[in-house]
Amino acid sequence: MARRCELSGKGVLTGNNVSHAKNRSRRRFLPNLNNVTLASESLGRSFSFKIAASTLRTVDHRGGLDAYLLKARDTELSPSALKVKKEVVKLAQAAATAA
Repeated sequence: MARRCELSGKGVLTGNNVSHAKNRSRRRFLPNLNNVTLASESLGRSFSFKIAASTLRTVDHRGGLDAYLLKARDTELSPSALKVKKEVVKLAQAAATAA
């Protein structure tokens, strides 16, 4: 999964470089990807992901990795993030039935 955010699915966009003379040539807009390690509170361990800086702010805003994954669509997530989400959902359901 090159140049794609593992949590939000944000990827490369294309557009034009436009000179002063209005000459156009194709260019690529790359996402601002960072390798980060995020901790899951419910699972008690940390996971390494390649995510966009904007996604990192969204994870903090939603209250952590677990909260972000519970709200995220399965189609946006990478296979490794989807495995983590399934574990978090399983623990959340077990806690709901025990309470």
